[in-house]
Amino acid sequence: MFELLEEQISLEANASQLYLAMATWCESSGYPGAAKFFYNRSEEEREHMMKVIRYINKIGAHATIPGIKQPPVNYDSFEAVFQLAYENEKDVTASINKTVNLSKEEKDHFTFNFLQWLVDEQLEEEQMFESILTKIKLIGLDGRGIYLLDKEISDMDNKVQ
Repeated sequence: MFELLEEQISLEANASQLYLAMATWCESSGYPGAAKFFYNRSEEEREHMMKVIRYINKIGAHATIPGIKQPPVNYDSFEAVFQLAYENEKDVTASINKTVNLSKEEKDHFTFNFLQWLVDEQLEEEQMFESILTKIKLIGLDGRGIYLLDKEISDMDNKVQ
């Protein structure tokens, strides 16, 4: 269980860095709404990491802080950024599900209960990115479409907070 929780720390830390890199790419590429959105996602992923760290320490273990992978610096397109973020969220979900399953098998009720907030968060995260990708496909990425979508993503982020 400890190994899976530490793996979760690593995934959350890497997600935070990935979203930070995406935010800077969006900001420098003229997408202020998406930049704000990804800066906030980066902070949220860091909060997730901190909750897992504190939980590990609370149960009497000692959380270790992992190294972080270098995220991509450039992205092929606005859509590619959101597709990569969505794929990342699906990977995080798979890891959480593995940990939840093990906690059930081992009858580790403390960890099972702890993980429920993360299960809820992941459902929300995946749905949010899937919704944005659907809108990208519907609206398209011409000048007006991408402008309106960038604004909507910024507004969507206000509702998430």
